[in-house]
Amino acid sequence: MPLAEAIRCLEAETDSYEIVKHGPGYLVASFDESRLDGIADRIALTHSIGRYLGEYTPDDVSGLEGEVLPEGTFAVRGKRFAGMMRDVDSQGLVRRIGGILSKNNDVNLKEPDTVVRMQLCDAVHLYIEQRVTDTDLLEKRKVGERPFFSPISLHPKYARALINLTGVKRGGTVLDPFCGTGGIVIEAADMGMKAIASDFDEEMVIGCQENMDFYGLELSDFETIDIGGIGERFHDVDAVCTDPPYGRSTKTGGEDIDHIYTRAGEAIPGCLKHGARAGVVLPHMVDFPSMDLENVYLQRVHGSLSRHYHILRNR
Repeated sequence: MPLAEAIRCLEAETDSYEIVKHGPGYLVASFDESRLDGIADRIALTHSIGRYLGEYTPDDVSGLEGEVLPEGTFAVRGKRFAGMMRDVDSQGLVRRIGGILSKNNDVNLKEPDTVVRMQLCDAVHLYIEQRVTDTDLLEKRKVGERPFFSPISLHPKYARALINLTGVKRGGTVLDPFCGTGGIVIEAADMGMKAIASDFDEEMVIGCQENMDFYGLELSDFETIDIGGIGERFHDVDAVCTDPPYGRSTKTGGEDIDHIYTRAGEAIPGCLKHGARAGVVLPHMVDFPSMDLENVYLQRVHGSLSRHYHILRNR
């Protein structure tokens, strides 16, 4: 899912890009550097982004000899992805790399001007870190920090990732027809999209508005409406992103959960533009005959709950 999200962000934020290579824990892409901030401001499942210095082996990093870092001090930070390259002395390798780069720049381990990231996975990958995902801000928007909340809600990081997986561009419209307390529309509005919220439960729509106000964000439109009526109420939406109800404590108005999912699958295409995507999170795989399934990403939450992120394209 992190790889797919990164690629969709490239699609949404650049005029053109090229995937150079990818592997366990990384993606190397070529794009106009002026687009970096737009990508970094929205991406959720990537830790950091920067200028790629190259791929090396643990035995030979001599290719760094001609590399020029930005002016100022630097530090090399190493990370072993998923326990890979266990036989490599990572700290020894950090010191070797630092020794080469220190010919033109001084080392400052505590407060460096530049951080060079070393990732050990299928090879030794090095890059100059330019942007880091603001995880603290996302934590401050999680469900328990909102004035109106329900314990069943996506973490902001995954709400944001769901939106990104649809490839919706900045300024596009994002509808959540099961808005609940507003977790998805909060992230959509914060990312520069026009957020639209609806739910069959008026209390949830009001609470969603309260949460949006709390974060200084605005809804472009909202409605208390059953899922079956959204196609008549909302038109030409750029993306539908939603986390429909599931679990014993969920309000469904007495309707069977799976029947709600079926009706959602029938109604969502009526809102979407032709070729636009929907991201729907469900506790199990569901077939939506009226849309083309592009992918499903599985997230294991705990023993009794898994989330299936369905990415669908409107015909």
